[in-house]
Amino acid sequence: MIHFLLDSSHFIISGALVGLLVGMTGVGGGSLMTPLLTLFFGVAPTAAVGTDLAFAAITKGFGTAAHRLHGNVRWDIVRLLCIGSICTAIFSILILRYVGPVSKDWNHLISLSIGISVLLTAASLLFRAKILRWVQENPRYLPTGAALKMSTISVGAVIGVLVTVSSIGAGAIGATLILLLYPHLKASEVAGTDIAYAVPLTALAGLGHWWLGNVHFDLLFGLLIGSVPAIWLGAKLSSILSERATRTTLAGTLFLVGLKLVSS
Repeated sequence: MIHFLLDSSHFIISGALVGLLVGMTGVGGGSLMTPLLTLFFGVAPTAAVGTDLAFAAITKGFGTAAHRLHGNVRWDIVRLLCIGSICTAIFSILILRYVGPVSKDWNHLISLSIGISVLLTAASLLFRAKILRWVQENPRYLPTGAALKMSTISVGAVIGVLVTVSSIGAGAIGATLILLLYPHLKASEVAGTDIAYAVPLTALAGLGHWWLGNVHFDLLFGLLIGSVPAIWLGAKLSSILSERATRTTLAGTLFLVGLKLVSS
């Protein structure tokens, strides 16, 4: 056990740093973890994506249980999002299987998709308040009835592809899109709903990547050891530190990381 802890110390520390930010801001898990593994530790993009999906399924499962106890999950929205996301996740896994062994060009394509997803996450963090303000001032543009249901399923479908290919998208991007469609939701309901639909999505995508041989369990355990206590500590710190400052810092970091991935 001690030998494992020593060999995995860099992953444990990385998990702790990312977990701290997740606990403080509620987002940033996949959007930081996957680039960190690929850029700084040289983990293959496919392995980083697969391992991070397994990591997300476990951590988000605990988060969903907590939000469910407080009644923060809108299960009607979760069902619609899952209809879209699970279908496209299965399709994406089958496409990855069909492509076969990962080539250099395919690795580059996955790195590019990770970078684009990171940039979208940064944009959603920076401009969420302005976008939401515009939506609230222009309610006539919001879909209702059957159109709202189809829009929710479509959002789930897009997130399903993003998450399966890059492991990123179910956090800040998903929460922003949910807010656009349902601006009347409380912040706690947005967070609870966003986490709840991500559990079956990341679990299914993670199983798919395990089937493809892309989940590294030693790496996964190291990340979990570091992140679980750090998420709890970050949640405690969130009541002390400015949420606006931490989100802006996180968005700036993600923007630089995204540019690095896209340009590499």
